[in-house]
Amino acid sequence: MVLVSSQDNDLVFQSYGRCCRREQFFEDFYSVFLGKSDAVRGMFSSTNMTEQRRLLRAGITWLLMYARGAPGGKLHHLGETHSRKGYDVNPALYGLWVEALMESVQRHDPDYSLELDQRWRNVLRPGIEVISGAW
Repeated sequence: MVLVSSQDNDLVFQSYGRCCRREQFFEDFYSVFLGKSDAVRGMFSSTNMTEQRRLLRAGITWLLMYARGAPGGKLHHLGETHSRKGYDVNPALYGLWVEALMESVQRHDPDYSLELDQRWRNVLRPGIEVISGAW
């Protein structure tokens, strides 16, 4: 496992806290993400979005905790459920997921900057690799 710098972890964790202050962050994320492709829209066509937003909140937290050195069990499980054997989420869609997340962070974190954006990407990368690697 590759650990991300503690400074990156701390700044991203604080940024996420600012974003979580309003439920609108999660609603905006799905609005942006669903607008990224027909494939994404199709995956969520019969999804309970209230529950999905709750799962998103937890999933982002797991990604951030993994970058801080927490065990990756939850991410491995998420990878398995989203692999070919599960929801069959094409690994290429994780790039769209990250883009949608960063657009949402930009909208909701008043301290957003291009430097913070890069820190987010650095922090997310190891966990996204775990999830997408299960495919």
